Amino acid sequence: MRDFHTHTNYSDGGFLKGMADAAGEAGLEGIGFTDHCTISAREQPATVRSVYGFNLDLTYERRRRAIETQREREDVSVEIYDGVEMDYDPRDEAEIREFLEEANFDYAIGSVHAVDGLNVQVPSNFADMTDAELDAIVDGYFENLVSLVESDLFDVAAHLDLIERTPPLRGRATTDHYERVARALADSRTIPEINAGRAIADTAIVHPVESFLETLREYDVPVTVGSDSHRPSEIGDRVEFLEEYLAKRGLEPVTPPGLE
Repeated sequence: MRDFHTHTNYSDGGFLKGMADAAGEAGLEGIGFTDHCTISAREQPATVRSVYGFNLDLTYERRRRAIETQREREDVSVEIYDGVEMDYDPRDEAEIREFLEEANFDYAIGSVHAVDGLNVQVPSNFADMTDAELDAIVDGYFENLVSLVESDLFDVAAHLDLIERTPPLRGRATTDHYERVARALADSRTIPEINAGRAIADTAIVHPVESFLETLREYDVPVTVGSDSHRPSEIGDRVEFLEEYLAKRGLEPVTPPGLE
């Protein structure tokens, strides 16, 4: 079992050493550190970058040295991967491509977190919208997700239906949305993940939801896994959940293309 989606103190997660130690205690063979990175200069994403420190483009070399230090420890039994989770917007493709080519991570995760400047995880952003406006946000989310896949920038597409975390948007995705993403993935090197970031929280949401996962399976789309852990204390429980989840569904996760 390997976990390809976690965060450290180089974005909004726990200290890198503690995350590595927790991975070993959880019995993982490998753990990928994929800290958030936002490179857009537009006002809203630039504010997110400033507030939350999603600036791995400035710190990845320092983090890489820290990863090497952990790899060299005699008491570290887990393989550590040097990855990134990039915020994706179609308008930023050129800048993202340039950065990823320069940084040369082991693999790259792409994520859609916002539509029209609105973070899709913040319910208050959508509290006063009409049904038609909410449906348009969902349409925009999946349009961006398909663009992410078709860009060929990323090894992994993260939490494919992030909108399910947000009550005003939850349940508005359709089979047409799922099939459009599945077709794009079937024609791409990018693979989606089974994401356990909210699986054992109050919302009990696994990404993708069952109906979306079934659509992916119909299109023979392989999957990888990520706990999306931000704290050492989260890794063990989420890894255990993922192992049971995969076994119950007969899923065999694959390695992100960048690591093959």
